[in-house]
Amino acid sequence: MDMSTPLPAAPLHVLLALSDGPIHGYGILQSVRERSRGAVKLGTGSLYRHLSKLIAAGLVAEAKPGPSADPRRGASYRLTPRGRQALAAERDRVAALLASLDAAARRMRRGSV
Repeated sequence: MDMSTPLPAAPLHVLLALSDGPIHGYGILQSVRERSRGAVKLGTGSLYRHLSKLIAAGLVAEAKPGPSADPRRGASYRLTPRGRQALAAERDRVAALLASLDAAARRMRRGSV
């Protein structure tokens, strides 16, 4: 994945779900549904396709299970340092976009557009 281009909605929300710490697949699905308020539709199959691509890009890794991990939950996943960088780059990109939109709105209010 090229970190210079915007992340698509589903992979971005998967990374956001992992930003709080390691989590299993079902937890990622729940987090994406909650954080996106249902706008990002992510099924089990598409989640694991996105995870596979994020792992291949070095943004996500499988987490080592802790001693109290529920074996019925399957694998857990975590952000890598590169994944944290990707989230930070996306945050900066969106902040710059919002600043541009705010400036355009101010110009429009003044009638200079």
